[in-house]
Amino acid sequence: MPNNKAPGRIQPYPHAAAGWGAVKQVAVNLVREKVSAGHTRALLSQNQPGGFDCPGCAWPDRAAGASFAFCENGVKAVAAEATSKRVRAEFFAAHSVSALLQQSDYELEQHGRLTAPMEYDSASDHYRPVSWERAFAIMAEHLRALPDPDQATFYTSGRTANEAAFLFQLFVRMYGTNNFPDCSNLCHEPTSRGLPGTVGVGKGTVTLEDFEHADALFIFGQNPATNHPRMLGELRACARRGASIVSINPLRERGLERFTSPTHPSEMLGNGSTTISSLFIQPRLGGDFALIKGVAKRLLELDDAALARGTASLLDHAFIAEHTSGFAAFAEDLRQQPWPGLLEESGVPRAQIDQLTEIYCRSANVISTWGMGLTQHKGAVRTIQMLSNLMMMRGNIGRRGAGLCPVRGHSNVQGDRTMGIEDKPTPAFLDRLQQVFDFAPPRHHGYDTVDSIQAMLDGKVKVFIALGGNFAMATPDTPLTFAALRACDLTVHIATKLNRSHLVHGKAALLLPTLGRTEIDLQNGVPQGVTVEDSMSMVHLSYGQNTPASSELLSETMIVAQLAHATLGSSKVDWLGYAADYGRIRDAIARVFDDFHDFNARVAQPGGFHLKVASRQRVWRTASGKAQFLVHPLDLDTPIHRARAIHGERLMVLMTARSHDQYNTTIYGLDDRYRGVFGLRRVLFIHRDDLAMLGLQRGEFVDLQSVWDDGVERRAQRFLLVEYDIPRGCLGAYFPETNALLPLHSTADGAGTPTAKSIPVLLQRSALQESAE
Repeated sequence: MPNNKAPGRIQPYPHAAAGWGAVKQVAVNLVREKVSAGHTRALLSQNQPGGFDCPGCAWPDRAAGASFAFCENGVKAVAAEATSKRVRAEFFAAHSVSALLQQSDYELEQHGRLTAPMEYDSASDHYRPVSWERAFAIMAEHLRALPDPDQATFYTSGRTANEAAFLFQLFVRMYGTNNFPDCSNLCHEPTSRGLPGTVGVGKGTVTLEDFEHADALFIFGQNPATNHPRMLGELRACARRGASIVSINPLRERGLERFTSPTHPSEMLGNGSTTISSLFIQPRLGGDFALIKGVAKRLLELDDAALARGTASLLDHAFIAEHTSGFAAFAEDLRQQPWPGLLEESGVPRAQIDQLTEIYCRSANVISTWGMGLTQHKGAVRTIQMLSNLMMMRGNIGRRGAGLCPVRGHSNVQGDRTMGIEDKPTPAFLDRLQQVFDFAPPRHHGYDTVDSIQAMLDGKVKVFIALGGNFAMATPDTPLTFAALRACDLTVHIATKLNRSHLVHGKAALLLPTLGRTEIDLQNGVPQGVTVEDSMSMVHLSYGQNTPASSELLSETMIVAQLAHATLGSSKVDWLGYAADYGRIRDAIARVFDDFHDFNARVAQPGGFHLKVASRQRVWRTASGKAQFLVHPLDLDTPIHRARAIHGERLMVLMTARSHDQYNTTIYGLDDRYRGVFGLRRVLFIHRDDLAMLGLQRGEFVDLQSVWDDGVERRAQRFLLVEYDIPRGCLGAYFPETNALLPLHSTADGAGTPTAKSIPVLLQRSALQESAE
C-alpha cells in the first residue's frame, strides 16, 4: 500500500522557549554534525574575550564572567562550521551538478565543509579541482577583459569580518565600480535609509546598558527566540524587574510569551519560566505604520486634553523645541488623520491602541526594537520614520534607558556597511578613500541586490563574485534569479559549505573554500584576529579556536588580497602585505574612518570599544541640524489594495519567515518546534476563519499563486495548511521555499528591499492530497 501520509507532524509545543528543549537540541546538533570533543570545548570561547564571535546573529555580548555565552542557535551555527563531515574532490567526482540540484537545501547543508578550490567543467557537469593560483588567474582574466567595470558585481555576506570587507570594497572601487549588492539590501536597508532622514544616522541609539534602565520595551516584528536568542536574557531581566514589554507581531511567538533561562539553575530545575510580554498586539501584515501613527495620534489627543485642563504635558516639549524640526506640521497631520483609516489599515482594535498609548505615557524611558517585520514592506522606510516620530514626541532618543534599537541579523552586516560595502557611498567617504589611497574612486551609484539581478538578466553584468552567502536562495523571484546567474560569463562563490547557489552557475564557475569564524587563522605563523560590529555599534576582536577543516583553506581576507593582487597588481596597494598582518588593515581603516582612531589599541581592550553614534549624543547629522519630524500619509494605493479590489477577501497576504532550525537560508534541521511543526517545511500558517471562508480545512495541501501586474505566473506548490493564531487575511510560510512568489521589483520605497512580509497571493487546493500525522 502506498504511504499517503506527510513525513512530519503538527503538534503544539507546550513548553516555554529555551529551557531543556534547547539543551537537548544543542546535544542533537553536536552529534548530528559529528563535532569532535575538542571542537565542542571551543564553545566555551564563543562570545568571550580572546575567543571567537558567534558566526550567527549580531546581538551584542555581555562583559566576561558567564561560564558560557552562547545560545541554541549559536551552537547550530558553530556546529555547522566545526562539523567533521567533508566535501572533497571525490564527492564532486561522484555527483554531477545537475544531480546535486535535485537535493534539498537541508541535504546540501549536511554534506559538510568544502576543502579545496573547484572549477566547473561544463563538458562533464562536474566541479573539478583547480589550484588557487589558477583560480585567481581565471578571475583576474575575466575582470580585466570586461570593457566596463560596471559589468561585474560583488556580493557580500554579513558573516564577512571588517578586515575582509574593507579590503574588498577598496579592491572593487580601485577596479572601478560601486556595484555592491549585499545582504543588508535584503533585510535592514530601510533602517539604513530611513533613520538618516529623521535622526541623521542609520544605526540604533542604544547599548545593552540601556536595557537595564528602560521602563518599557516595544518589540516590533521580531522573533528573538529563533533569530537572536541571547536577546531573551535581556528581556527576562527587564520583565523580572517590572518593565512593560509589548510584543507587536502578527504571530504570537513563544519566545515573547515564556522563557526558561538555561543560565539560571533554579528556573531549569524547577521547570519554571519567566513571562516576557505583558501585552501582545497582532497587526495585520503591513499594518505597523497605521498602528504607530495611531499611537502618535492618540498621544497627541491626550496631550491636547492635558494642556486644556492645565495639567502636566505628556509630550517632551523641551526636547521638541531644542532638538527637533517639523513638529507643527506633523502634529497638524495627526489631528487631520481620521481614526477609521488607521483602525482599518492596522487591523488593531482601538482599545489596544489606547492601551499601548497608556503604557507609553506612563513609562519614563522606552526602547523600541524592530526586525524584518518592519523592514520587508513597501512602506518600510516611512514606517521606521513614523516610529522615530513617535519616540521623539516624548524625547525617547539620546538618553539613558531609551532609544531606537534595530536588531540586525547576520553577525557583521552592520560592520560591513560601516566598512564601505555600500552601492550608494557618500562623497565624504569617497573623498577620504581618494586621499588615503591616492586613486579616483567611482562616484556614480552602483547596483544593489535587485539591480544586480536585473542587470544580469539584461546582459549588463557578466561577472558575479560572492564573498559568502547563498545569493540564489536569499533573493526574490527564484526562477528569475537562477536565470540571471546562469546568464553570467563567470560566477564565483567564496564559502565554507555547499549550498544551492554553487549549483546555479555561469558559463564558467569557481567554488572557493574559506576559513570559518571558529577556525584558527595563521598568517606567517601568527594567529590573526578579525573584528566585527554588533547591532549596538560595539566593535570587538574575534580569534578562531579550532583547527581548520582543510590545509587548503584560505581566509576571506587572503582570498580578497590575492584576487586584488592578481587583477590590479600591487604597485599602489600592498595587498599581500595587508593579508599577512591584519593589524595593518586596521591601521588603514583608522586612516579612512575617524571613529576608528587607534583601532588596534582600542579593540585590544576587553570587550572592544563603542563606535560613536551621533544621535545617541543628541547630535543630529541632518540638513537642519536637528532631528526631523516627517509627515507621512496613509498609503491606500498599494499592490495589496489594488489586488484586493479585484479579488476581494480571497486575496491573502503572505509573510515569509525562518523556522527555528534555520539561520537565514541555512537549514540545520526540519523542525520549528516553538510553532509546533516537526519534520516539515512546506507548511502554510492560516487563521481558522480564513480556512472556512476559502472552503479549506487544516491538513489539506494548497498551491500558492502570487498576484502581480507584470504578467508573470509565480507559483509555489503543495503547502500543508496549519491553523494558527495569525490575523485574518494573513499567511505565514518559510523561505526560501516561498521566495519564488516574491516579484523581483516588489521592493520597499526608497530602499529596494524585497517585500517578503507582504506578498499578495491566492490559494488553490492541490490536486494531490495527503494527510499529516
